[in-house]
Amino acid sequence: MPFSTEFIDSVDNLQALKYLDLSGANFFGGLPDSMGNLVSLKFLDLSNSNLSGTVPRSLGNLLQLTHLDLSGNQLSGQIPRSLGNHLQLTLLDLSQNQLSGQIPSSILNLTQLESLRISENSLNGSIPDEVTAFPNLIYLDLTNNLLNGTPPSWFHTAPSLKRIYLSQNQFSGLIKEFQSKSLEYLYLDNNKLQGPLPSSIFQLLNLTLLSLSSNNLSGVIEFRMFSNLPNLEDLDLSYNSLSLTSNTTSTIPQWMQEVGNGSLTYLNVSHNSLTEVEHFQWKNIEFLDLSSNLIRGNLPIPASTINVFLISNNSFNGEVSSLICNVTSLGILDLSHNNLSGTIPQCFGNLSNSLEILNLKKNKFYGTIPPTFAEGCQLTNFNLNGNLLEGPLTPSILNCIGLEVLDLGNNKINDTFPHWLGSLPFLQVLVLKSNHMHGSLCVNSSKSSLFFSKIQIFDLSSNYFSGPLPVRYINSFKAIINLEKIGSTVSYMGVNDPRGSGFYTYSIGIVMKGQDMELVKIFTMWMIIDLSNNQFEGGIPKVIGKLNLLKGLNLSHNNLNGGIPTSIGNLTNLEWLDLSSNRLSGTIPIRLADLPFLSSFNVSENQLHGQIPQGKQFNTFGNDSYEGNRGLCGFPVSKGCNIIEPAPPNVLEKDGSKSNITFGWKVVLIGYGCGVVLGMSVGYVVFQTGKPKWLVNLVEIQHEKKRRRKSKDGSRSNGRRRI
Repeated sequence: MPFSTEFIDSVDNLQALKYLDLSGANFFGGLPDSMGNLVSLKFLDLSNSNLSGTVPRSLGNLLQLTHLDLSGNQLSGQIPRSLGNHLQLTLLDLSQNQLSGQIPSSILNLTQLESLRISENSLNGSIPDEVTAFPNLIYLDLTNNLLNGTPPSWFHTAPSLKRIYLSQNQFSGLIKEFQSKSLEYLYLDNNKLQGPLPSSIFQLLNLTLLSLSSNNLSGVIEFRMFSNLPNLEDLDLSYNSLSLTSNTTSTIPQWMQEVGNGSLTYLNVSHNSLTEVEHFQWKNIEFLDLSSNLIRGNLPIPASTINVFLISNNSFNGEVSSLICNVTSLGILDLSHNNLSGTIPQCFGNLSNSLEILNLKKNKFYGTIPPTFAEGCQLTNFNLNGNLLEGPLTPSILNCIGLEVLDLGNNKINDTFPHWLGSLPFLQVLVLKSNHMHGSLCVNSSKSSLFFSKIQIFDLSSNYFSGPLPVRYINSFKAIINLEKIGSTVSYMGVNDPRGSGFYTYSIGIVMKGQDMELVKIFTMWMIIDLSNNQFEGGIPKVIGKLNLLKGLNLSHNNLNGGIPTSIGNLTNLEWLDLSSNRLSGTIPIRLADLPFLSSFNVSENQLHGQIPQGKQFNTFGNDSYEGNRGLCGFPVSKGCNIIEPAPPNVLEKDGSKSNITFGWKVVLIGYGCGVVLGMSVGYVVFQTGKPKWLVNLVEIQHEKKRRRKSKDGSRSNGRRRI
């Protein structure tokens, strides 16, 4: 039960209190000013206690305080200047709150401070600077704020500083030379730092972890210099503009044997300009990321200790040796976007105890997909897109019960649809596009209807599938039909790497709004169905209107006929809809104009007629959305809708034959002149029924009157002749 901090006012002898630890309590409200009355207090811990409000200035009265921890609350406002009164303070932790404004310059008074933690707030501006500040500081954590300017001078000179965490800020300028030799951890990633690495970094003999990724660092790094760092375990230089070389050639084998003297377990030099690699010599490496460089040559085999091996987006060539299967602890293997060739090592199917992600996308592998996947298979992402593979995919992949993404697109697989994949309980993405797959998607089995119940992206485009659209599958797409909001702790599909060093996001290539796109991340809320460029026939089933979370639907370039179901108007999350190049007839349902997010719409090359819906999103679509439908009229096509069109064949002409003229509602409105209400009513009935009885009777009455009038005129004429 939550309780108030006002109890401090009700206890008479708290002024003598020296130690107060209420961490993890469930307070309501904020800290009272009366906290400043506890003048004897030396230790105060109110972390993770649901506190709100501001940090009271009266805390500056606690001159004996050595430990102040207010982390993990909901405190807001600025850091009070009065905290600079705590001359005895050795620990100050205000992290994980909602504090804003600048760090007050009075903080430089805290000369006894050993640990300063104000991470995960909204602090801005530059850090107060004085070259002799914080002579006893050991631990500094200001990550995930909005701090800017250049790192302060004391950051480089504080003699006792061992751990610096300044990630996720907006620091800029050069990294200056370090005078202190005590540094062990240095996190400067995700800032705007520029220029070369200071040479003093290579003299920090105690350095264990160095993270400089995602900055604007440049210059040439000679890896031999890292051999001076005997304790280096983690090195991250990714996402910079560094040129990485060795001492004599463009290769880096020598430093690989020397860096860390066997201590290096994490190395990330991705997204730079590394050009060549020979053999890997690290004995204890667990995480290695060389992706997005300019590396050529054969694929080296990493040490048996490797958990994560990422070399995508390079120019590796040649075959993949089966020796890679000796790396039995391998959890993530990404060799995508290279020039690797040959057959896929069959032993990949046996790496069942550890391998979660196998990404071989966009290479030149040929032959068959590994035919056997062992029991206990741990694969969650299996991507072979963009190779020359012929398949077929064997049912043994059902041993990979945790499979979430299966992408076999853009190969030469010649097979019928693998219905059995529908029983994989966690499959979210299935891509079989651009192969030679054929046959019907109809399911003859009477088993459970829970086929593909977790599916979110279903792409069978550009194959030779035929028959009707798979109604049974559509009915079982529970994740897309789900009326409840899907909860997720992450924004993208992916997994944590086995070492816990980061998050590996899944990628996919899709056609979005008519454009081929390579998505390096898949949003967890994306729901897409693409069955285009096949030979499906029959009508579009009404059940498709149940897929209320669907964002993209592409049924173009098939042999579909019949009308566009009005139930598509239920797809209120739909952003793109492509029904082009079919044999669809009828009108465009006016309900589609109410789809609030529809930004791409294409029904061209069909047999549609009638007025194009107007207003809202439909006012943004151009003529190319409708071309090839001669019967469509209204904006944006040039054909107007106020013309007389052929009528139903049951309206009689004067001679009793059926008329070829229909009564459009505008014609009736004008022709009968019975007022707006009558005219619109007439038009509605004619449009809906095609043969209103009262209208047929009216025509017959008019015809009979004319016949009698003509008969009378004829009689008169004949009479005159007889005279």
